[in-house]
Amino acid sequence: MIRLIVLDVDGCLTDGRIVYDSEGRELKAFNVKDGFAIVNWLRIGREAAIITGRRSAIVERRAKELGITHLYQGEREKLDRLERLCESLGIGLDEVAMIGDDLNDYRALRRCAVSFAPADAHHRILESVDVVLSQKGGEGAVREMVEMLVRQEGLEEEYLAPWI
Repeated sequence: MIRLIVLDVDGCLTDGRIVYDSEGRELKAFNVKDGFAIVNWLRIGREAAIITGRRSAIVERRAKELGITHLYQGEREKLDRLERLCESLGIGLDEVAMIGDDLNDYRALRRCAVSFAPADAHHRILESVDVVLSQKGGEGAVREMVEMLVRQEGLEEEYLAPWI
């Protein structure tokens, strides 16, 4: 059973671009479809975490909007953070699914029960994950992952209940 999904930000929840306005403020675009899936995953009693290598107030705001309480930014070694998070939640890595797109995700992806990558991930990641998604980062890849897990876990009825 997958109890926790772990999400990378740049290249998974976003398309990987970093945009600055004329004032030097960072801008990111998030896909509302990904957010909808994450909120519903949490609503059915599962956990979600963001582990990202960069720091951004925008990511903090998005995590808060979605109800993600496990937010770790500036993480150089994602596997170490993931292991500590699992320990604090009392779950094993065999209960974790993760999405990542670049080399800094590699070690953590390899240790999870199920690993996912957006269609436009780095070729080494594409070669090493369990599932290569049809969607690119920032274009619904996280939703595709969540809904695949929901089907595999037999949670479709519960996941869809408020809407259908």
